Amino acid sequence: MAYIERQLQVVIGQRMFHGKAIVLIGARQVGKSTLFKRILASREMQEPNEHILSLDCDDPQVRAMLEQANLAELRQLVAGNRIVMIDEAQRVSGIGLTLKMITDHFPDVQLLVTGSSSFLLQDKLNEPLTGRKFEYHLYPVSTQELYQDGGVMRVKQTLESRLIYGSYPDVINNAEDRRAVLMNLSGSYLYQDLLSMEGVRKPVVLEKLLVALALQVGSEVSYNELAQTVGTDSKTIEKYVDLLEKCYVVFRLSALNRNVRTELKKSKKIYFYDNGIRNALIQNLNPLALRQDAGALWENFFISERIKYNHYNGRYVNAYFWRTSQQQEIDYIEETDGSMTAFEMKWNPKKARASFPASFLEAYPVKDTAVITPDNYLDWLK
Repeated sequence: MAYIERQLQVVIGQRMFHGKAIVLIGARQVGKSTLFKRILASREMQEPNEHILSLDCDDPQVRAMLEQANLAELRQLVAGNRIVMIDEAQRVSGIGLTLKMITDHFPDVQLLVTGSSSFLLQDKLNEPLTGRKFEYHLYPVSTQELYQDGGVMRVKQTLESRLIYGSYPDVINNAEDRRAVLMNLSGSYLYQDLLSMEGVRKPVVLEKLLVALALQVGSEVSYNELAQTVGTDSKTIEKYVDLLEKCYVVFRLSALNRNVRTELKKSKKIYFYDNGIRNALIQNLNPLALRQDAGALWENFFISERIKYNHYNGRYVNAYFWRTSQQQEIDYIEETDGSMTAFEMKWNPKKARASFPASFLEAYPVKDTAVITPDNYLDWLK
């Protein structure tokens, strides 16, 4: 199986031994453990005598040891090791305090930590590790990573597949079995962490909500309307959407509303981090030629890819969409350093002409505008 080198491999390698834990967070099966193992393998080649301790918290004995460890026990565990890797750390009760002790008392030891869901891990880490960690998010394989791995041809040859089947490493690397791999991911991956939460007591509601969100990609969503569709109340919908976002299944875009009187102020759109997961939820893996939702797929794909690009390249942006009560609309907006870039997504290059509303251009500090099609999207993602 071919390994696609991840953008964060170099970034994390440069952060090693700066006196802070390195925490890698992301959805299941995006390649967190594999990434750390590649970094460690590279170091072993450079420093063959460097001692490395790997702890897998799926192992009940490892969990018990870390949950109950005092400083003396940690000293015995860590002694003689230059690097300590703790995999699936969110499984350990009180892991934040344990990691804090290791970071504070063993400054020459590099601590590497993975966790599959931010809502399970970050709540346990943020306070204990304040100022003591570098935190990174790992996403499904990005366009930039594919481009660096195989060039323009690799990117072009896999575009339709990624629009339909998504970009999880196992999906890309098992093209012949990609349907089965994706269906397995969209089941166990989506529900395992969420259903372990005490507040998630209605798995049927969660499944219905995911399907409803998948069918509304690219459209504004209303929690009240979703609640009626799913058969629950809007507070439950809001809570479940928040959990799905923290579990890296979906993300929200808010409407930009500052300067134009007719702007919609409370609107939101919800996208999926991976097109394949979205398509698996609605049981539609048909090729693009047989689909009615190619435009929505293209919009979801580009915005999610742009999020990956910004994160991996250290670009800090505020992201929005824009719409007025007169139905004027801009698909996606990035704000950085006081200026904005506005994007419109068009799947069909022949329909690529798009005019950006004068009311928006006059009201906001717009640095650039772009109509994104399959012909030019790579310019914004590599």
